[in-house]
This record gives sequence, C-alpha cells and structure tokens, in this order.
Amino acid sequence: MPASITKVMTMFLAFELIEEGKLSPGQSFAMSEQAYRDWYGKGSRMFLELGEVVTVETLLLGIANVSANDGAAVLAEGVAGSVDDWVVLMNAKAREIGMNDSHFGTPNGWMDEGRTFSTAHDLALLAREMIARHPRLYRFYFGREGLDYRGVAQANHDPIRGRVAGADGIKTGFTNQAGYGFLGSAERDGRRLVMVAAAAASSRERRDVSIAMMEWGFDAFDSRGLYQRGAYVGEAQVQEGAEQTVPLVAAAPINATFARGASSQPKLTIRYEGPLRAPLEAGEHVAELEIEMEGAPPSRVPLVTGQAVASATGWQRLRNGLWGVIG
Repeated sequence: MPASITKVMTMFLAFELIEEGKLSPGQSFAMSEQAYRDWYGKGSRMFLELGEVVTVETLLLGIANVSANDGAAVLAEGVAGSVDDWVVLMNAKAREIGMNDSHFGTPNGWMDEGRTFSTAHDLALLAREMIARHPRLYRFYFGREGLDYRGVAQANHDPIRGRVAGADGIKTGFTNQAGYGFLGSAERDGRRLVMVAAAAASSRERRDVSIAMMEWGFDAFDSRGLYQRGAYVGEAQVQEGAEQTVPLVAAAPINATFARGASSQPKLTIRYEGPLRAPLEAGEHVAELEIEMEGAPPSRVPLVTGQAVASATGWQRLRNGLWGVIG
C-alpha cells in the first residue's frame, strides 16, 4: 500500500498535462463543498477553507512538500471535474508507462480498503518517468524544506533530504495499514538513483533504512552512460508503411548500472513485437532496449520511434512486396 506516495502519480499526471498545454500553474481552483466535506481536517493538509481559491502551482507545492490531502482533491476536481474521473486518468497513465502491478483508488493514497496498491518496481518506474520527462518541473516542485501557506508553516518529512548528498525528493507515505514508506531519489556527479522503502515500523526506521540504502546504492554500484535522450539506438521493421523501417531512439538517457568491480561491458538487445504496423507517429513507445550486465538481472528501458511513418500508397506496397521477395 503506497499511502501518500500515491500523490507522486497525481504530481506526474499534472506535469504531463502542463507539458501538453492542458493545465497551467497559474490556473486557480476552489475548495468545493464535496472536497470540503471529504477532506477538511483529514490527515496531512494545507488547511484549505470552503470556497477558497488556490492556484495550481500552490496546490502542487502543497502536495509535493507537505502531502496535502485536501490539495490533491481540489486539484483532481478542478482538472477532471471529479475525483473519480481524475483517478481514471491516473490509472490510464499508470498503464501507459508500464505500471502493470498498480491501481489507484484515490488521488492522495488515503486508506480505501486495498483498492490502491503498487509495487516497489512500479513506484521506481513512476519516479524515473517523472524525473526523466519533466526535470524542470521536478526540480521546481520537489525537495523544498516545506510550505508556509496562509501563515501555517509545515516541514517536509523527506528522510534523506539534507542527510544524503544530492538528495532532492521524492515522497513519504504513512497509514496504519501501510506503515512508513518512502520513494526517494538523489543525484551525484550526473548519476541519479531511485529507491523505495516500505512498511517500516516507525519514521525513525524509515529514515535510517532510506539513508543506508541510498548510500549503499552509490557505494556498491557504478554506472556507464550508453545513450543520450533522443540518440539513435537501432531500427525496427515496419509493415504496410511508406518506409520499411523506422529508427528507434532513446526515450530518456540510458545508462548501464553494474556492481562495482564487475565487467562494465553490457550486452544490448532491442526487443519489440514486430513488424510494426504503419501508420506510426514520432515518439511512440514501440520497443525496449534490454541491458544485460555481469552479476545483475537484465533490465529494459523504453525506445520510441524517431520519426513518423505514414501508411504505404499502392505503389509503395507493391515496391515493398517486391523488395521482400528479392530480399
């Protein structure tokens, strides 16, 4: 149970909408009667009053840094029309990025009889996608000392910020059912790690385990850059397209991580279900790069189409068929 770590999906979805031009940090939403009844005085909050109008930027700062349950509900209603409709968007986005073992029932992670659940793998994937896709927004909204809003100063309970060099987020969570959890990240010398801790018995145990895990990650592993974002990685075969192949490029910077002292020569394999069928848009996630390193299980990272491929005309289909016979 991710508890308030659920709010990272709410933040990620908001970041996606901002980048798509469908949401602006300068927009404002009001605390509705429904949100007030459901969330006033409930758990971590920004102390929003009935009818209070708040900008999206302030709501996001409250959600990211003081875990505002009320802020998450106001944002959800304001953007999607209702909390339920926002949750539909959350689950669609989770499926889109490959969070196959997760489901969200609320925008803030409040206890909901088990409808909200996730895995360490999925939460790490969510963190990676959010930071890789939206580094500017991530740096602006996450990792602050806290929030001072309407005269109420609250501290950020991030257990590694200020204690681990390079730590800059992400989100804690706690309910009686879930225990104390943390989705964290830190960056040193251009190398970023993400960690997940769950079901700790106390906030102190969460802090100690999180610090130890992050330091171990930097000490025990090395990393080697393979491809920059947008770099050409390979090609995929295309069926019924104006082109017979499409370039595959890195959706985000790709690194190989390996145990310190192990061989640093990775085995790279492009995997996709093909041939792909035209038409294809640029930037579609159609393949994965499998990275195998000595002493570690294989990992996979997404590859996207480097250009659009239109459907073949009649002449192009004939040409492709002849090439297929000759080839």
